[in-house]
Amino acid sequence: MIYVAIAFLVLLALNLPLAFTIGISSLLYFFASGLPLEIATQRMVTSTQSFPLLAVPFFVLAGNLMNETGITRRLISFSKVITGHMRGGLAQVSIVLSALMGGISGSATADAAMESRVLGPSMIQRGYSKGFIAAVLAMGGLITATIPPSIGLILYGFVGEVSIGKLFLAGIIPGVLLTIAFMVATAIISKKRNYVVERPNPPSLGEVFHELRSNILALIFPLILIVGIRFGIFTASEAGAFAVVYAFVIGKFVYKELTYKKLIEVLKQTSLDIGIIMFIIICSAIFGYIMVSDQVPQHLAGFITGISSQPVIILFIILAFLFVIGMFMEATVNVLILTPIFLPIIKSVGYDPVHFGILFMIINTMGGMTPPVGVTMYTTCSLLECPTEVYVKESLPFIAAVLLLIVILALFPQIVLFIPNMVFGV
Repeated sequence: MIYVAIAFLVLLALNLPLAFTIGISSLLYFFASGLPLEIATQRMVTSTQSFPLLAVPFFVLAGNLMNETGITRRLISFSKVITGHMRGGLAQVSIVLSALMGGISGSATADAAMESRVLGPSMIQRGYSKGFIAAVLAMGGLITATIPPSIGLILYGFVGEVSIGKLFLAGIIPGVLLTIAFMVATAIISKKRNYVVERPNPPSLGEVFHELRSNILALIFPLILIVGIRFGIFTASEAGAFAVVYAFVIGKFVYKELTYKKLIEVLKQTSLDIGIIMFIIICSAIFGYIMVSDQVPQHLAGFITGISSQPVIILFIILAFLFVIGMFMEATVNVLILTPIFLPIIKSVGYDPVHFGILFMIINTMGGMTPPVGVTMYTTCSLLECPTEVYVKESLPFIAAVLLLIVILALFPQIVLFIPNMVFGV
């Protein structure tokens, strides 16, 4: 196993894409140990043969469709009415938009990239610093990855055999709390720097009702998914298929903004997105087999429980490890590789896997917003032409807010479990 770790670190240092790094270093294990390569091939194939996993490509396609149907533009309009009167109006708009996009894109990086293209130029024109813009837009992606339907939660549920419906419900309150925390941090910074407001006065009830009526088809989308899954109308995978049909019908026949040319571009982009995700999944399957064969979870569990027998300390040790490893590895990879390792430990000390899944997803996704290899960080900085060192400085207040919230959620599990326990029963 040691040579696999060495090969992994060397390939990572050479800046090889993570999927190739995982796949090549894992195959070395088979060559060195004399195991037949047929096992690796079988593991790669069987990792894709899962009905729940169909939710991932469906939601990726649905998110790309909705970005081309005018729904995103309408959500921006709704967000401006709700938060435009606040100090740092456009920054507040971006945070609320991230919360609304949680039920659409399900991807932190996709959300941050879209907002950087749409809101970034306008925020620069209004005098916001590029570092602040990049930090707000990137960190807002955490909300998207927490509020259902999150692709990361789907993968966690798939790998850990945890109810995806419960995970979706568990993400609602933490997602709302993240939104509030970011809005408070943004308001404090914006007031200090005297950033502009978009509207002179708070919205009237009539304005809110008008915008709500105009955007109701987009806003009720997450509610339809959650209710449908809870009452057995469809599974998570079927919900993804429904999301695709919903997005197509709304874009083509209601808003009439989805042309066939746009549809072709959406299918091309979705093919690329799904190809990348699935390649990571099949390579991670080989790595997971090696972990199980060498009893890595058992050894690691023994090491962690040897440090302390207190469940809360064990939880925070694991969360600290996830925070560090998230800085170096992509979030999807971490979910696929680390869930089988840490979930049994968490269960053994009495924590609910749904509770841990939300904590895992927040802190794991935040790795994409931190150096040295944060994908979301580099996406926003690249699109806004912002130096990463400036971004890092501006992101510190938001990172502090997230870490404080994680501590609260870890110490008070019922904040996370209240809705799923109420809906599904304890």
